[in-house]
Amino acid sequence: MNEPSYINLYKTGELKRRKEMLYKKLKSCDLCPHRCMVDRTEKPGYCKVRDVTRISEYVLYPGEEPPLTGKTGAGGIFFSNCNMKCIYCQNFKFSQEGFGKEVTVQGLSEIFLEIQNNKKAVNLDLITATAYLPFIYDALIIAIEKGFRLPIVWNTSSYESVETLKLLDGVVDIYLADIRYTSNAIGKKYSGVKDYWTVCEQAIFEMYRQIGNDFILDNENILKRGIILRILVLPSNIQQAIQALKFIKYDLSDRIAVSLMDQYVPVNHTKNFPEMDRFLKKSEYEAVVEVLQELELINGWVQEHKLIDE
Repeated sequence: MNEPSYINLYKTGELKRRKEMLYKKLKSCDLCPHRCMVDRTEKPGYCKVRDVTRISEYVLYPGEEPPLTGKTGAGGIFFSNCNMKCIYCQNFKFSQEGFGKEVTVQGLSEIFLEIQNNKKAVNLDLITATAYLPFIYDALIIAIEKGFRLPIVWNTSSYESVETLKLLDGVVDIYLADIRYTSNAIGKKYSGVKDYWTVCEQAIFEMYRQIGNDFILDNENILKRGIILRILVLPSNIQQAIQALKFIKYDLSDRIAVSLMDQYVPVNHTKNFPEMDRFLKKSEYEAVVEVLQELELINGWVQEHKLIDE
């Protein structure tokens, strides 16, 4: 695999066609599952985003899984605002309070090129980017014409519409996708969306339809194409993680790479939810790791942060 998939779509004109389609959606936005149908050229949508890109920062990000970081790091762009309201979001300053700076399409294309040419990142890691998709495609076309060739990582909560994901088909080569909950009720309680699991399940199926079991590494073990599913184990809610693992095993594929995370931090609004207002216990995480092993989901990673039991 010598070139990212989007190069073919650029050559055929399909990338430009999708860009134009996405810009039209700004007049009645249905990019995310909220389908607020707001004219974002006049006012912000549900996600608090209008018709301009706002980013918190762009960095060489070492915090992703090993095949996404290499020796330099992922080229992370942290977009402001979000269509979920997770009570424990560690990035709430920009994801919920909107901190960030506005960037033009030309400026965004220059950031793409800087990440590739100056920062020497191994990929372009787009974090919570759905609301900005028209501008991303516009910037991508400009950057391609100046030599941009990094694979694109779509770093997502998985609260995505299938229709929008289909517009990513052939553009995104790597999905880095969360499974937060397997219960709509829990999703409503902790993230403020009434249908998280219903939406997430179909979104994951669509990502898998596009990528399948591909997990293509280069000679330096850098991922060029594949899916990584992230599961953050939540305190008092380990059954959500266990059910997510069973979904992957029995409804998706036991060859999918799973990143089982223990790094929950009680921040933002967790003080209003006593069961979530603490760190994860070692015994909770170990119980989920045991299920991971029993299910023989052998591709992926577990974490080894120092956890304690009270």
